[in-house]
Amino acid sequence: MKLPRISCPTCGRPIAAGPVAGRLGRGRLRRHDEPGMREDFAGVLVSCSGSRAVVDLPADGDLQLELGADESGHVDDEDALPLF
Repeated sequence: MKLPRISCPTCGRPIAAGPVAGRLGRGRLRRHDEPGMREDFAGVLVSCSGSRAVVDLPADGDLQLELGADESGHVDDEDALPLF
């Protein structure tokens, strides 16, 4: 199951957010470290204060996947058909 990535309200990193039972349209951010925290605390795992926060999930169609496909339409194999 792929989870949408939501910007953490504390550190701004894109973090996976899973659904919250009984709260449609809401999700809970996964546990994550704030950038640079391991250096500050000698390698000790310190969670970002935004970890496990409940956030709004994007509505269907709000997320768009950028594939970066070649749009030239050039087909190398003469037997191959273009997809679009």
